[in-house]
Amino acid sequence: MTQHLSDRITHMQESATLKMAKISRELKAQGLDIIDLSIGEPDFDTPQHIKDAAKRAIDQGYTHYTPVPGYPELRKAIAAKLKRDNKLDYTPEQIVVSTGAKQSIANVVLSLINPGDEVLLPAPYWVSYSAIADLAEGKSIEIPAILETNFKVTPAQLEKHITDRTRLIIFSSPCNPTGSVYSHDELQALAQMLTKYPNVYVICDEIYEYINYTGQPHTSLASFPEIKDRVITVNGFSKGFAMTGWRLGYIAAPVWIAQACDKMQGQITSGTCSIAQMAGVAAATESLQPTYDMVAEFRKRRDLVYGLLKEIPGIKANLPDGAFYFFFDISSFFGKKAGDTVINSAEDMSGYLLREGQIGLVNGEAFGDPNCIRLSYAASEEKLLKVCSRLKEALAKLA
Repeated sequence: MTQHLSDRITHMQESATLKMAKISRELKAQGLDIIDLSIGEPDFDTPQHIKDAAKRAIDQGYTHYTPVPGYPELRKAIAAKLKRDNKLDYTPEQIVVSTGAKQSIANVVLSLINPGDEVLLPAPYWVSYSAIADLAEGKSIEIPAILETNFKVTPAQLEKHITDRTRLIIFSSPCNPTGSVYSHDELQALAQMLTKYPNVYVICDEIYEYINYTGQPHTSLASFPEIKDRVITVNGFSKGFAMTGWRLGYIAAPVWIAQACDKMQGQITSGTCSIAQMAGVAAATESLQPTYDMVAEFRKRRDLVYGLLKEIPGIKANLPDGAFYFFFDISSFFGKKAGDTVINSAEDMSGYLLREGQIGLVNGEAFGDPNCIRLSYAASEEKLLKVCSRLKEALAKLA
């Protein structure tokens, strides 16, 4: 039988983070001592009060289909959270809850983008942004930033790429993969620039909102009234509440966009898990102390890894202001080799480090920067010490 796959799936790139995690699991199953830091997942358990809320939900009969955009009580809780933490005024009708922030982003892109529309991606960017834009038959336009500017683009850089076909900008702050955080003033300058382009919309991915080490309050792009009606804020519970497996994300957007995402989601997954949603109510409304404790631990790990990376010759790394990643430059090793292995790219490097160092890291090409490697420090100090030691040893063999 001939196997006929659509061009859509044939041309789609596999998620680089999930691919490396899969390979690492397979090698572990073969008995190799692989330490996998490729995936963006807190190593903490979900806080107890959130788990307790899920157990109560089961006992209370929350086991049926849910409204497509989410339970009213969760949407109300999210609207209250946005007011409390972000000074944003949204009604529950402007909130759509999805099976993770990734689905939230896909809903928006598929609702806004027509074939040939341009989607601007400040790079480095999260791997799925470009894949989702491609799925919508949009054209991804990368706008590269460099380590020396903490991987942040300026309004002027963005504006140079805006054309009559530009429909959407997607970026994250705090950023995956770089940990960069856009300040209030930087976002305000971006908002002022965008007032000149009324047909350009922005997805602001704030999934790492709470994991911020700047000492300054998180700023949402939607807090600037001049462009609020063109901003779609994406957030969720995976990172700040260690709820990755619960698959719970959401958008806050103008009503017409929320309605479009409701319609899109209604034909794909319908409403997300009833039990996860009731756990989300507890996460959004009850104590944030477990989140603060987790972030304090992440900060200690960040400082530990930064010190260790600075001791490795050939690596260039900056100090991230948020999230739990280092995105470090390894281009000084290009052209070097160990035995029959020649390093000509970040992909070569990630493969070499997996084989030689038994560590799973993600190549930067997948994030729009071919000179870098991403390391997640959402792991124990013991693992981080081992990884940095193995990294230093493996790189020292390249000449």
